[in-house]
Amino acid sequence: MLELLSPAGSPESVIAAVQNGADAVYMGLGDFNARRSAKNFDDEEFEKAVRYCRVRGCKVYVTMNTLVGDREMKNAAELARRISDVGADAILVQDLGLLSVLKRTVPDIPLHASTQMSVHNLAGVEAAAKMGLTRAVLARELSLEQIKYISKNAPIETEIFVHGALCFCHSGQCYMSSLIGRRSGNRGMCAQPCRMEYTMGGRMEDNHPLSLKDNCLVERLQEIEDAGVACAKIEGRMKRPEYTGIVTGVYSKVIKEHRAPTPDEIAILENVFSRQGFTQGYFDGDKKDMFGVRAEADKNTEKLYAEARKAYADSEINRVPIRIYSVAEAGNAVKAVAADEDGHKVMAISKEPQKAIRQAVSEETVNAQLSKTGGTPYFCTDVRSKVDDNLYMPVSEMNSLRRKLLEAMSAERAKPLNRRSLPMPEKPEQVAAIADPVSIYQVRTAEQLSPELAELKPEYLYMPLVEMYEHFDALRPFTDKGTVPVVILPRVITDNQTKDVSRMLSELFLRGINEALVGNIGHVLLACRAGMKIRADFGMNVFNSYTMEMIEKMGFLSATASFELRMAQIKDLSKRVNTELIVYGRLPLMVTEQCIISRSSGRCNCNNPNQLSDRMGSVFPVVREYDHRNVIYNAHKLFMADKKDDIYAAGLWGQRLLFSTESARECVEVAKCYKGLGDFRPNVLTRGLYYRGVD
Repeated sequence: MLELLSPAGSPESVIAAVQNGADAVYMGLGDFNARRSAKNFDDEEFEKAVRYCRVRGCKVYVTMNTLVGDREMKNAAELARRISDVGADAILVQDLGLLSVLKRTVPDIPLHASTQMSVHNLAGVEAAAKMGLTRAVLARELSLEQIKYISKNAPIETEIFVHGALCFCHSGQCYMSSLIGRRSGNRGMCAQPCRMEYTMGGRMEDNHPLSLKDNCLVERLQEIEDAGVACAKIEGRMKRPEYTGIVTGVYSKVIKEHRAPTPDEIAILENVFSRQGFTQGYFDGDKKDMFGVRAEADKNTEKLYAEARKAYADSEINRVPIRIYSVAEAGNAVKAVAADEDGHKVMAISKEPQKAIRQAVSEETVNAQLSKTGGTPYFCTDVRSKVDDNLYMPVSEMNSLRRKLLEAMSAERAKPLNRRSLPMPEKPEQVAAIADPVSIYQVRTAEQLSPELAELKPEYLYMPLVEMYEHFDALRPFTDKGTVPVVILPRVITDNQTKDVSRMLSELFLRGINEALVGNIGHVLLACRAGMKIRADFGMNVFNSYTMEMIEKMGFLSATASFELRMAQIKDLSKRVNTELIVYGRLPLMVTEQCIISRSSGRCNCNNPNQLSDRMGSVFPVVREYDHRNVIYNAHKLFMADKKDDIYAAGLWGQRLLFSTESARECVEVAKCYKGLGDFRPNVLTRGLYYRGVD
């Protein structure tokens, strides 16, 4: 049966989820989870919550799905030890370096790939399995057919979000909150900039062009189970416990009763929380009517919340089935045994029964008293007793025996597994040689390539797959001067697109292109099958030295240091492979499944860059990405030409100039500046996060 996974942002949410039928809950502990602004749990609350869940047969998954710095890794490993020792059932991770550390320090607890890892194709799930992960949470943007293809062929379990908020950007690839507000979504502090007001070139009547409706797949659960998905996940750790209880209750009934939801249940979900209704757009592959904003809660919502709170607070609703057997013999203590369906068996002992003076106790009476499990986590499915003739047992003694028996069962069920805890691995050593950084130019279009730019002789030229494939001759002025061309793979490649991508890669390889820039674990195999050597782009989120080590083991020639790092952190990275840094350009804020350019103009006009404007007057260029996706770029250009000393001190192999909306002439002027041949300087510039860092 499909596992139902519910959010638990607080201890009360745990109770709400469990009492409404959740098979598992996910929660955050400490500072390494993607909802750091949720209440989360302290150590004592966490232990109580895990015990509460284990007693009631509910699994506990703990989120450690943020990027972790080198100096934080020891604390992260210690936190994982506590999680494992207490008895949680799995840890969710995003950071490849943290994954490597946890595999070595807490090797017995299962690890799941968080949606922050951006797994969106079968190759991504296969890569996750090869890394030792036992489940992958798939990207929210996938359709049913894509989910089915992955799940039916995956070597590990898959999990999908079935209800709750949708990010506008692909998870794990959003840098908007960090770059405009220093609150990183990859570090658990997203400020939700996609819910703010914007306009697209002043043309859109809708002033929330990045705000999506909530996802709701309650009507599609049977299709999801038939597709081979193991777990259905409800989003909402930031929401109230009552929300968790109500939504969990509806989904649990629909799953366990193998039926469609009633109109009343749909109405309840809408009343509890929605953004102008729900959407199934990604699931169905129809992305047109997916936008909405949050409505204020009304009296009906508060009434639903009050009823839900009373229901889960007053009683044990979902209980564990047990069988009880007892023996009362003259001259011996009374013994009772309880067994559950998971193989746990416990025994309790009471006083020796007395000889009956008036009325002897019957087996029926003992059975009746021992089976009174109301108000506990258990219900008795079978009770049998053997009682010798002419014995007497006070009712209080039988009740005490039952209490001791159930307490023993709870203690047995709550016991954590015996797991290993091994030493923290040492920080990887520096391997890559440090020299003068090579020059890398990244262009977005062939029009940005010019003979003047080629004359500057960059060591490497990065160019998007389709542009390179369609305008291959534009490379000749560069390759003639010794520049190495590197093809950039799209940020997102779903399984229905892999054939097209593989074809272009193979043809480029035959034309002499030997290297590919890869930003996702699911794209490595595509490039390697085409014969390409691989370099790691910023999408791999290289945030610590342990991720560098993973990048080396995966066969990458080089890595791009995360632009969410400070220069001091970049300097401290153990560079296991050649390491480059983006030192110029509009940094990408989002890669979106939606084409907001087409939506704003009412027609396909996305070959031309458009502009997204916020309330402060900042203007963010929006350009087309592979297969009609969009990339939103930062309003301000990163500029580090006057910070050469810091760049050289960081021990970098390469410095990358990222050209997005620049003209061919601008590209030349910028490149000359970085060569010390000009005095170009943007009108409005930023140092990015290299000096201020992120929360």
